Amino acid sequence: MSGTVEEPAATARSAEQTLALLAELFSDYGPRDFSVRLWEGSTWEPEPGRQARFTLVVNTPTALWTLLRHPDELALSEAYIYGDLDFEGDLGAVFKVADHLLIDKTWTRAARVRAARHLLRLPRNGAQRAPRERARLSGRRSTLARDRQATNFHYDKSNEFFALWLDRRMLYTTAYFTSEADTLENAQEAKLNYICRKLRLQPGDRLLDIGCGWGALVVYAAEQYGAEAVGITLSQEQAGWARKQIERAGVSDGARVEVIDYREVEGSAVFDKIAAVGMFEHVPHAQLGEFFGTAWRLLRPRGVFLNHAIARPLLQPPRRGRSFMGTYVYPDAELKAISVSLRAAEQAGFEVRDVESLREHYPPTLREWLRRLEDNRDAIIRETDETSYRVFRLYLAGSIHGFSSGRLNIYQSLLSKPEKGLTGLPLGRLDWYV
Repeated sequence: MSGTVEEPAATARSAEQTLALLAELFSDYGPRDFSVRLWEGSTWEPEPGRQARFTLVVNTPTALWTLLRHPDELALSEAYIYGDLDFEGDLGAVFKVADHLLIDKTWTRAARVRAARHLLRLPRNGAQRAPRERARLSGRRSTLARDRQATNFHYDKSNEFFALWLDRRMLYTTAYFTSEADTLENAQEAKLNYICRKLRLQPGDRLLDIGCGWGALVVYAAEQYGAEAVGITLSQEQAGWARKQIERAGVSDGARVEVIDYREVEGSAVFDKIAAVGMFEHVPHAQLGEFFGTAWRLLRPRGVFLNHAIARPLLQPPRRGRSFMGTYVYPDAELKAISVSLRAAEQAGFEVRDVESLREHYPPTLREWLRRLEDNRDAIIRETDETSYRVFRLYLAGSIHGFSSGRLNIYQSLLSKPEKGLTGLPLGRLDWYV
């Protein structure tokens, strides 16, 4: 048989085995509300009476072999990142399918045998890859040098990249929505104002912003509240952008940004107020004592510290296998349960004054970021590349699923440094909401 005859026959067999394997994988998933399209054009439609929320596109005969050699979150993510799989339609609906494959599915012995039989009949040529975009950090964890590597892996992609899909102030944590009609810009400004109110900033207050990003809080606190604000970051890219914003806002006398680790800030009782907004996720469990101890040292007596951070539920079991987020998005990052964080804060001497969950505010923030990312796809690929676009699209869509399902949460914790039992705080908090 000639090669021109054998190739279509081999393609047909691969397509048949791929569909059979998919049917086995989703035999206990229902109702199936997605369709499948294979590289050679054949399709698998949703269950009767169901509208497809998305289409899973299998681009190569080796896609499922590559995915199922090591079936975990990272393998599934890389199948999309490097183009073995594509998803057309509602990307958010894909994560229910991922949960089925990685968490919910139960395997009988017979089902495993059937799946293995189909898998072994699939072609394997080209199924090996050496992913080029994975984070590769060196040195011991929690050291200054490695922390800089981890931070810069994410934030130094380029200011122009982030400017294509964040708000004009370049805020990269949840906005604060007062109504569904709020724009992202309005909601982000409301978040800045809310933080300043919780801190009860006054003119002349010395504010330290740990992990200041592109400097939005530093500029806002100096401009709107008359604070003397210092921001610190490990990213030269962010610091350069922030300094331009400080100059543009005309607050150079009251605001500055330094490229320095919080552990390198010298002195004691230096600041009246401290904030860490979206930085705590980069602090590992083993470093919690040092983190809160440093904040305690830098804060004056009767000062307050606001910690704004993503958390995971205490009783939620970790996902098995390798991590997409730790490999492609935030290497070395660790999410802590809020109870773990507050215990460490109390052990450092802080008094917990207020804890607020802002979980419902994150999905609309993330949806707007994702919309802007997708709308600016071509410009983002020109600024970075197709792989980076896919990584961030998957990361944002997955985060929407995480916060909407309750697998992720975000808290603002207000911590006080009492002096002989005195905090200087008012009895109520109505002034936060004026």
